[in-house]
This record gives sequence, C-alpha cells and structure tokens, in this order.
Amino acid sequence: MKDEARIDEEAIIAMLMMRAKALGEKNAAEALSYEAEDSVEFSLAPPLVYYGQDEAGLQAWFDTWEGPIGGEVRDAKLTVGGDVAFWSGLMRMTGTKTDGAEVDLWFRQTLGIVKQDGHWIVAHQHASVPFAMDGSGRALLDLKP
Repeated sequence: MKDEARIDEEAIIAMLMMRAKALGEKNAAEALSYEAEDSVEFSLAPPLVYYGQDEAGLQAWFDTWEGPIGGEVRDAKLTVGGDVAFWSGLMRMTGTKTDGAEVDLWFRQTLGIVKQDGHWIVAHQHASVPFAMDGSGRALLDLKP
C-alpha cells in the first residue's frame, strides 16, 4: 500500500509540474488538459465562481502578459486518499503585463485533485489573498511569506 501511495504522490506532483509549466508558458489548451471538464474554480478575478473550462477566456488572460508568467511555491502540502487528493500552498506569480505593469504577487491556493480513468486531474481550485479587516475591504497584495 505504501508503494501505491508513493506512486500516486509522484504522479500528482508530476501532473502539477506539467500544469505549472503550461501555465507559465501561457499554453491554455495544455494547462486545461490537466483539469476536469466540469471543474470548479474560485479565482482571484471575478466572477465569484467559474464552472467548467474556458480556453478562450484563459488565453485572453494569458494575452495580457508579455513573455512567460513566473512562479514559485512555498509551504506546499499534498494529502492523498484513494482517488482524491488535496494540495495547498503559497503561490507567487511574477511577470510583466502588456501595459508594462510589473506583477509580483503572493496568494494562497488550494487544489482538489481526482483520479479519473487512471489519471490525476484538478477538479477544484481556490485562490485568494487576505483582505484588511479594518472595514476598508482592501486586498492585501503586498504580503510575503
């Protein structure tokens, strides 16, 4: 059983690394190939929830970036149980937007991962940033781990 769990963990990590590479290279079709067709996403951007895959929308967002989108992960944790897994960590997104704005943002991410037809895919994702609890509702975009 321990060998099977280790194999699942390695497969999930490999999938997440390939997905991260596709996201960094702004390859919408490939990035979405690691997600369930009926996925649920709570993104940093509106609306409150996305259902399913939107290749055109993802590509349109990629097109607002000059060059690749950089990334870094800290405090990652993966828990696997049967055909479901849970990943969480702190994510850093860096790069330059087409309007010249420099992006260097840390945010929180949680992924729900499922095994379908022998392959691990992302079925649920949630990204967030903390906000000021002083009544302003201001997003705290300058926090770093």
